[in-house]
Amino acid sequence: MGPKIKYRKQKSYRNDVIATAHASGCVLQFWNALLVGDEITVISIIDDPEYVHLMDAIYDTSNIEEWKNFRFNYRGLRLWSLTYEQELTTPLHITSGRGFTECLRHLLLRGANVDFAPGGTTALHEACEECQPECVKLLLQYGANANAVNEDGLMPLHVCTELDSLECAKHLIQFGAAINGRSLDENDTPLHVAARHGLPGHVGLYLRHGAQLERQNDEGLTPLNSACSQPQDLGALERYTQVCKQLVEAGADVHTTDADKQTPLHMACKNASPDVVDLLLQNGAIVNDMDYGGEAPMHNILKMVAYKSDHQPERIVQALLNYGSIRVWPGALPKVLKYCCMSPHTIEVLLNAYSRIKVTDQWVEAVPPEVFQQHREFYESVFALASTPRSLQHLARHRLRTYLDSRVHIVVPKLGLPTFLKDYLMLEFRGYIH
Repeated sequence: MGPKIKYRKQKSYRNDVIATAHASGCVLQFWNALLVGDEITVISIIDDPEYVHLMDAIYDTSNIEEWKNFRFNYRGLRLWSLTYEQELTTPLHITSGRGFTECLRHLLLRGANVDFAPGGTTALHEACEECQPECVKLLLQYGANANAVNEDGLMPLHVCTELDSLECAKHLIQFGAAINGRSLDENDTPLHVAARHGLPGHVGLYLRHGAQLERQNDEGLTPLNSACSQPQDLGALERYTQVCKQLVEAGADVHTTDADKQTPLHMACKNASPDVVDLLLQNGAIVNDMDYGGEAPMHNILKMVAYKSDHQPERIVQALLNYGSIRVWPGALPKVLKYCCMSPHTIEVLLNAYSRIKVTDQWVEAVPPEVFQQHREFYESVFALASTPRSLQHLARHRLRTYLDSRVHIVVPKLGLPTFLKDYLMLEFRGYIH
């Protein structure tokens, strides 16, 4: 009996090992099929009653190297790694995020839990983040909650942050997504999010469905403030201008300040967005409003010239002066020259706002030799003012502009003067100082 008992134990142990290996092999095969959208393999596995539970299996992908080397333990439908931070996903999440619509459909048809969120986010969030509109539509048709909140306090509309997610947003709204739903941490609405990411299509969609223009988040930002405050690279300026135009035309208040008393104009100047600055000024933005730090929009743009010289900061300085902005204290001009010298047009506009300036050696020292050589003609004309007065033509311009003050932008275009004289009065760039 002894040997037989021993043999049976060995046989039982061996069968357990074979069964575990077989189960692990199926899990691995199922995982690989999900990753590549192999619907035939997915169907063949989940249609086996022994493995139907894999539809709602939870996978921990926090240690991807273990996955690559197939070193894992299969325990209670979970794949565990030895790391403390877990990144949990499910078959629905994998197929939704990768756009494998047919695999997703088969999982849903067989009863996969559409709102399962073991890692704190639903498959619907995943599909929206990855801009997979067909998967979004399918999940919603199978009852996914369009207003589910993920671990970051965001609803699916809040994670539609890419241009390509517009169709996802349309499906969400069609299935009852809250157009003014608030995120838990920042109190953002979907319109805040769309404005912050420069998404004209989303902004138009949300406005048509009743998004509120003047809702402020926890930082005091309205959607317009959010669009103006977002740092923008050169290629994104046009999109953000379009967003701001949509919001202003819909009735957004250009005077609303955030928690630091910064207006949209302050923010647009800080981000050196000339078209947005023009838009705001044309719609009544106050050019000399001060924030809590005592700074006006002019201060903000002058601080950014060195970093945003390709954004045409000179246009902003010109527009602000034509709307009556305060000027730089003359004693601070050498410092401004030092930080803005790589944009001679900006310096030209600033200097043409004064009837006379006192050029000293400090001015010459403020311009690095390489910048001087690059813009030699312009800076020679500036430094020449150390020994020559401003021209009578400039003095006449200065006198007229002083008289008109903040009405320059209104009166000058209506004057019966040749275009070149109007441009001259409006501080158009000439490339030298006279």
